[in-house]
Amino acid sequence: MLQLLNNIIQQANEAPDLNHALRLIVNQVKHNLSVDVCSIYLMDDKTNELVLMASEGLLEQSIGIVRLRFNKGLVGLVAERAEPVNLANAHSHSRYHYFSETGEELFHAFLGVPIIQHGSVLGVLVVQHSSKRSFKEEIVKFCATLATQLSVVITHLKAIDGVKKVDKRTHKLNTNIQFTGIPSAPGIVIGTAVVIDLNLSIESIPDKTVENISDEQHRFMKAVHAVKSEIKHLLESISDSLPETYTTLFDAYLLMLESNSFIGAVNDEIKKGNWAQGALRKIMLEFIKTFSEMEDAYLKQRVEDIRDLSKRLLNVLNNNTLNSIKYRDNSILVGHELTASMLAEVPKGKLSGIISVNGSSTSHTAILASALGAAAVLGIDDLPISFIDGFTIIVNGYSGQIFINPDNKRLKEYQLLVTKDQLATKKLWDDRHLPSVSKDNVHIPIYANTGIISDIKPAISSGADGIGLYRTEFSFLESEFFPGEKEQENIYKHVIESFKPHPVTMRTLDVGGDKTLPYFPIEEDNPFLGWRGIRITLDQPEIFLVQARAMLRANIDSHNLKILIPMATSLHEIDNAIALIHQAHQEIVQEGLETPFPQIGAMIEVPSLIYQIAALSKRVDFISIGSNDLTQYLLAVDRNNARVAELYDSLHPSVIAAIYQVVSSAKKNQLPVTICGEMASDPLATILLMGMKIDSLSMNSSSMPRIKSVIRTMKCNDCEKVLSDVLQMEEAITIKEYLISVIKDKGLFGLINPGN
Repeated sequence: MLQLLNNIIQQANEAPDLNHALRLIVNQVKHNLSVDVCSIYLMDDKTNELVLMASEGLLEQSIGIVRLRFNKGLVGLVAERAEPVNLANAHSHSRYHYFSETGEELFHAFLGVPIIQHGSVLGVLVVQHSSKRSFKEEIVKFCATLATQLSVVITHLKAIDGVKKVDKRTHKLNTNIQFTGIPSAPGIVIGTAVVIDLNLSIESIPDKTVENISDEQHRFMKAVHAVKSEIKHLLESISDSLPETYTTLFDAYLLMLESNSFIGAVNDEIKKGNWAQGALRKIMLEFIKTFSEMEDAYLKQRVEDIRDLSKRLLNVLNNNTLNSIKYRDNSILVGHELTASMLAEVPKGKLSGIISVNGSSTSHTAILASALGAAAVLGIDDLPISFIDGFTIIVNGYSGQIFINPDNKRLKEYQLLVTKDQLATKKLWDDRHLPSVSKDNVHIPIYANTGIISDIKPAISSGADGIGLYRTEFSFLESEFFPGEKEQENIYKHVIESFKPHPVTMRTLDVGGDKTLPYFPIEEDNPFLGWRGIRITLDQPEIFLVQARAMLRANIDSHNLKILIPMATSLHEIDNAIALIHQAHQEIVQEGLETPFPQIGAMIEVPSLIYQIAALSKRVDFISIGSNDLTQYLLAVDRNNARVAELYDSLHPSVIAAIYQVVSSAKKNQLPVTICGEMASDPLATILLMGMKIDSLSMNSSSMPRIKSVIRTMKCNDCEKVLSDVLQMEEAITIKEYLISVIKDKGLFGLINPGN
């Protein structure tokens, strides 16, 4: 049964559109479960009705015609209850409703299972039988399991159909196709989608139009020759040690790579104007479909071999993809998972927006996007990225909405919003050098979060009072090997001297989790709870010592360095890290060089340290709350997982209470405290942090003008009253609504909702 389930889902995923997938599913279920009928009803969002979309066993004339609401019929009962209904004789049930066009009077046994995603009913899977008997538990369990997987398939294919569908009246592609994700970097932009997806799943490869057909065919043939050479080399190296049965697989690969039917078919697709990867996807999926439908078990199993060969070819084709992409003005980068290097490849001034299937508002993609001034919407898990390259797209980084192929009316509406947003941003920018002093004369320093050299000038010009978080891992991520001490010293010296005499807080190497080094791979089942941050550098003290010495040498002339220890779980780790910094300092002094011992701080990101602030105050000079990870660990939510990203909320009552406890304890122990997570750049959260009497805030430079505006508009005493009210609230949504009302009263609503 498990094999059957996997086969059905795989074939549905490979279907060209939703209707094909639904027909395939009902056909497979009917014949393999030996039932008389299998049908799928889907929700019509416009009419709020369940529509019979596919059936094997009911009369064909009823498909697309039969419609019913949740309060009507047995199918409506399944949707209403959101649980299976298993009846021996459906006709005798009070909710039975007969549709003459279906011919279902012949069938008595009824099993309906809801298809649910994110708590909403998408449709109902139904099986029926002529005999009067309830379906066995085995069938119920199979259908229920199938329905849970169908929710993802159906959502994805509906999204694809929405993009590809042609309006019958205008003969043009659908317009205003809307998706909603997580607002991850502020701004509203209109631009052109540039799909970058180096995911080697054959289904995910997008279509892209190419101008030079012969160049693209040449690129494909080069990939074919490269893979042939790779396989021949592999054959030579293993032929003596493996039985002939296994080596014949690679012979089959070579035959396919030399086959005119395969080579010719891909080249024909390229001739139609598609790039090599898209052409390869189309032909390989046709091969996969053909083999999947074969009766012979051996031939069916060859599907995986075709997939393997596809990946080998894609790997070669994708190697130089980033270098060959043509970026237009107002490019909007789209992908499953966008990395810092992908963003760095975009020529300066070309990047306007970012859309990603994975990630959230606190992922490093979002943080970098915000630093680059690009609007970002992440966590759109049903986005059909394979079909949107080259489309005009609107990205609303405030609301999390995107619109694909907007019509003229929508474009005009958003062009007006873009203009308003730009004017508001300009006004904030003009006031950026005004001090961040509240109405009741409390100065709250605003520091910059950065990690890339190119962001130093924007941070200075944004009016930063210094650097509150310099992410040293960025230079490690850009290198092919661990950077040497001199190389690090030169980078750090440039940063430290640029802000002299203002403080520069440098965080020691913080990799692991969603930040991996290509030359230092870390394979873990749960990387966010694994080997990361200070845990790595204490286990590899030579890395820590080299970095500490580089920082201290860079500070010889400037004397404005502060060092921050990340991801500490215990006081023991803090003690060990400080001991290593002392060792590095002593080594430099012994060389005859004079450099001051810097202030040392600890990041509060792991909940265990919340309860040890008093003890921590005896060891460090300051603390910095990393609200991104602290929220993640307090709520047990992976901030890069689109499925649970909506549960990630730094305005959750527990997060606010935890931060309040840290700040209160720090005040009692005369320990300066700052916020350096994305919470610091949220105007709503800023009100609460002002109420807590936070010492300073640190954020990306593009957010500074907005937050300074909030500080200059509010009184800390008023914010303290707001905080007191919020601490009594039980739900994040209640807190957010209350804070929005406060923002509105102060005339600051435009900071979170442009045009207002």
